[in-house]
Amino acid sequence: MAEKDCKKVEEFKERSKLEAENVVTNIFPKKVLELDEMMQSDEFSLSRLADIHVDTNVPVPDPVDLRTVEPQTKKRKIEAVVNHIDIPGTRVFALPSGSAPCNHNIKDMIEKLKPCVMDLMEYSNKIKMWITYLIPRIEDGNNFGVSIQEDALAEARQVESEAATFLDQMTRYYIHRGKIVSKIAKYPHVADYRQVVRELDEKEFITLRLVCCELRNQYASLHDIITKNINKIKKPRTSNAENLY
Repeated sequence: MAEKDCKKVEEFKERSKLEAENVVTNIFPKKVLELDEMMQSDEFSLSRLADIHVDTNVPVPDPVDLRTVEPQTKKRKIEAVVNHIDIPGTRVFALPSGSAPCNHNIKDMIEKLKPCVMDLMEYSNKIKMWITYLIPRIEDGNNFGVSIQEDALAEARQVESEAATFLDQMTRYYIHRGKIVSKIAKYPHVADYRQVVRELDEKEFITLRLVCCELRNQYASLHDIITKNINKIKKPRTSNAENLY
């Protein structure tokens, strides 16, 4: 049973090696061109930065004349202090114009980039395991090729880590924007909160454009370092040292 399992593991390793080589040879160049085309498209152009904004759909209510509002009694104020009740701003039960929409322009960009980020994470993981399988057993001397393998392996790990960071950044954008929009609903007369949403959307647009550029560069750099050193990566040690004796 153990021998059968070991054979399956070896078959898995060989299959992983072939898949990784195919990724480097065929998929990486296509991804570089695809992301470069996306980068040059009108959707990611800085010229549309001023057109990405959307209305938060949170209206500014009419001002209230405090002279017509019944003042709070002293007893109610004391009860609020004793019970630690603190309700600043406006109570929001529902928005009169419906829900506050997300920025569909930014959302469309994220939905285009997210699969590219996930693909890069998966491909870099394949490359990482492929190089790991090719590293020979530890020996004294003749380790120049092994050092090249380790450099390529470190590059693949860094790419995978940065791709995960990009994915996390996309999620945090929605969280931050939602908190600011809730502040607008609570303090509808404060214009600064509305401006913060605009600034956040512009910042995210620029960040997503940079992410697209970084994804393209990471595909290109990983492809470049592997293809330049493919012989040493696949065969880190030679038999030349043995022929000298």
